Amino acid sequence: MADAIQVMTTTAARADAERIARAVLEARLAACVQIIGPLTSLYWWQGGIEQAEEWLCLIKTRADAFADLERAVRSVHPYEVPEIIALPVAAGSAGYLAWLNGEVRLRAEK
Repeated sequence: MADAIQVMTTTAARADAERIARAVLEARLAACVQIIGPLTSLYWWQGGIEQAEEWLCLIKTRADAFADLERAVRSVHPYEVPEIIALPVAAGSAGYLAWLNGEVRLRAEK
């Protein structure tokens, strides 16, 4: 079974978060996307501290799908430098991980 990861990205509008979720799901690059928000982000940008209301996408996928998923997110993401980071799933229920693995399909698997 491929290694499971959770990819995170944020965006300023819920509609953009939903567009990202649909893009990666329709491409079969993710098994699930949860959208959380609004939340407040504070961050450094162009020499100053910024504050923004954002929406967080938690994308459940496999490590071997990350490169294609990153390209898909970038293709619809409105930010100049979007956060696209992945964290490994250290453990999970066997049934959930089997479901996740079966729902993500790379081009070679389709």
